[in-house]
Amino acid sequence: MAITLEATLKDAKGKGVSRRLRREGKIPGIIYGGNAEPVAIVLDHEKVNNWSNNPEFYSEVLSVVVDGKEEKVKVQALQRHAFKPKLLHVDFKRV
Repeated sequence: MAITLEATLKDAKGKGVSRRLRREGKIPGIIYGGNAEPVAIVLDHEKVNNWSNNPEFYSEVLSVVVDGKEEKVKVQALQRHAFKPKLLHVDFKRV
């Protein structure tokens, strides 16, 4: 089963911006590696959280579509809240 996630580019940087995104039901992330520059992205929290319960999410190559451009990635790191069932940040590495 191929996992595809929709994302948008994250324009601004900083703690305040990330907190606002989390309040809106989104999570910040980044795609890095390969020969391309790192790309800051924003993902839907509910969709990523649902997929994160699936073991394939961590072991398979995923497709992340960023503003119409598809990137093949693997999950490098996933940060969770200490006691709430929330994700804080996700790192993807290009393959």
